[in-house]
Amino acid sequence: MPFIPHTAEEVDAMLTTIGVASIEDLFDEIPDALRAGRLEKVPEGISEMEMLRIFSERASADALGPCFLGAGSYDHHIPAAVWDLTARGEFMTAYTPYQAEASQGTLQLIYEFQSMMAALTGMEVSNASVYDGASGLAEAILMAVRGNRKAKSRRVLVPETLHPLYREAAAAIVAAQDVVLETVPMGSNGLVDAASLPTSEAGLAALVVQQPNFFGRLEDVDGLTDWAHEQGALLIAVANPLTLALLKPPGEWGAAGADIACGDGQPFGIPMASGGPSFGYICTRDKLVRQLPGRIIGRTEDLNGKTGFALTLQAREQHIRRGKATSNICTNQGLLVTAGTIYMALEGPEGLARVAKASHRNTAALTDLLTELPGVDVHMEGAFFHERTLKLPVKASHAIEALLQKDILAGLDLGRFYPDMEDVILVCATEKRTETEMLAYRDALAAVLTEAAT
Repeated sequence: MPFIPHTAEEVDAMLTTIGVASIEDLFDEIPDALRAGRLEKVPEGISEMEMLRIFSERASADALGPCFLGAGSYDHHIPAAVWDLTARGEFMTAYTPYQAEASQGTLQLIYEFQSMMAALTGMEVSNASVYDGASGLAEAILMAVRGNRKAKSRRVLVPETLHPLYREAAAAIVAAQDVVLETVPMGSNGLVDAASLPTSEAGLAALVVQQPNFFGRLEDVDGLTDWAHEQGALLIAVANPLTLALLKPPGEWGAAGADIACGDGQPFGIPMASGGPSFGYICTRDKLVRQLPGRIIGRTEDLNGKTGFALTLQAREQHIRRGKATSNICTNQGLLVTAGTIYMALEGPEGLARVAKASHRNTAALTDLLTELPGVDVHMEGAFFHERTLKLPVKASHAIEALLQKDILAGLDLGRFYPDMEDVILVCATEKRTETEMLAYRDALAAVLTEAAT
């Protein structure tokens, strides 16, 4: 969006109006010792043409062939209309809609977002987004600890099958609030080891379950949800929202459903952008609505009977006393939520289901192609969505680096997070991947493995 500065005449008129001789006079109360002085290390300016050339060179260095990396950020097709509409000035410059009478468009969009997310997750309430999926999980954990007044402790069970970076982020955020995160081991099949779950005497606030989990496997969400409720614990679901076009929504897990659902909205029209930014979502039951961080947009009627939108529950520190706030870090990722809402509206239920089915189908096809190669096998057998773990005859890091030289982003080295999986790679194929690209991946990996064997 272009920025048109004030003219010298306009600046002089404003200074005259407030009785100041120069702009520098506005900063005269700052002591000289605190001033930076001349910025002598700032290089000389360059022409616009030279700047564009440099940026073009750097952008081309980032150019890459097909992406088979997932692990929380996915290379989905984004319809052109999504960002054409999102980049309109009305959306691009809008921030917090404090003045409802002047922000009806923004408020309606967020209301539509909340409605869609509540429908997808099978929950009653959605907030107006948070930073990302990882911080959303931390907020969900704090919600559960506050909301589960029957719990004998502030202990929350977190499985090894949950995304490692989500575990790290959640631990960093909740540790200072005396919340104890306890790890639940996984079995060799890449699922939560139900036999390792603690007894009811231990006292639990919540259990976290990711579906699909970090390895792409589908957990026994019904059994885990019922187990958590039997212990008097709340169930926190971490879900890729795209999968909910096909899979059972968290609100229907087990006999009573999950209590809180959270996750990352990146699959909904948000570019991978080297891992961010994105937006997180949190949905919950009516009984926990007062614990929900952020804000909620409500629909009402004005004095003339016309539909209007307004901020309703606002539990952020900006709205209430800091000590009473449900969160001091959450924010509404307004622009990205705009893109996500437009994406969901364009695709609709059938479109989302088509994307999900195509992604699963492509990952199955990629798995079949890669396991044709000697020494390449599926590492964790069983139901999956659009990510698979493959065991290689070489270190995954070696294969990934070698394929990167061939302009193929091959997947994730699981040895980075799980030391006993240094020869296991996590691959993903979205609806964008073509048969030609998958064949090229297989052939390139075959060459890498042949070279490594000689």
